[in-house]
Amino acid sequence: MKKKNSSIAGVTLVEILIGIVISMIMMAAMFTSYQAVNNSYSQVIDRAKISQTGRNILGMIVKDIRLAGFKYFDDISKTPTNYVPIYITKASGTGCDKLDIMYSDRRVKPGSSPKTYEYTTYKITYECKASNIVDKKTKLKINAFAIYKSKSKWSGSNWVAPATSTDDLIYKDEMIVDHVQDFILLPIDEKGKIIDPAPTTLTGSNKIKVVDIMMSVRSQSQFYKKDKSFESLSLGKKSSKQFNDRFLREQIIVSAHTRNMGLQ
Repeated sequence: MKKKNSSIAGVTLVEILIGIVISMIMMAAMFTSYQAVNNSYSQVIDRAKISQTGRNILGMIVKDIRLAGFKYFDDISKTPTNYVPIYITKASGTGCDKLDIMYSDRRVKPGSSPKTYEYTTYKITYECKASNIVDKKTKLKINAFAIYKSKSKWSGSNWVAPATSTDDLIYKDEMIVDHVQDFILLPIDEKGKIIDPAPTTLTGSNKIKVVDIMMSVRSQSQFYKKDKSFESLSLGKKSSKQFNDRFLREQIIVSAHTRNMGLQ
């Protein structure tokens, strides 16, 4: 006679379902934690990228400003009649100024023996233009600027553009940064006072000892979950620009010290 086994080991269907539910809850909790950490990490990276981009651009501008007014002592070439080493054009209501920088350089004349130099006056221009980026939601161009950099040279009678020159050192309208909200330039004299209005002559430009620069860069995608108010400040002065959206804006201020001004 066979004996009935009443103690068979195993799990019931109810226990399996309970285990599945508990596993799903744990996976959901882990995914939520991962998503929160990932979003926080992405925000940190986005903020760092915006800050780094702004500082790289300002570093380039500072380097160019330090070139302003440079000229070799043996350079007797004819300078432009409108030679102004640092020429700042203040924006009217847009908050995006224009900067022209003039300096001289030399190159060895091709085929010259003994070696002789040819001297050239160059002009670097930083100029803001409306951004061409289109917002995917509104189908309109974003409310921001792009900064373009150009470089031309003086031929002795006029400024030569890249299209009419074989000089590989000159170029036109190369975009260096987009999503710019403000680009403010303030010329400062030796006493630390703002020169207002900005100089438009060689004599006036030679009084510039420092140029304070403020750049405000906007994040490319929405940064905050809810709309956030932001008031654009310009070197301690309130501007008329106010925003109420989800974008992050980073303002960077640097001072560029001139070293060749007044040496002509």
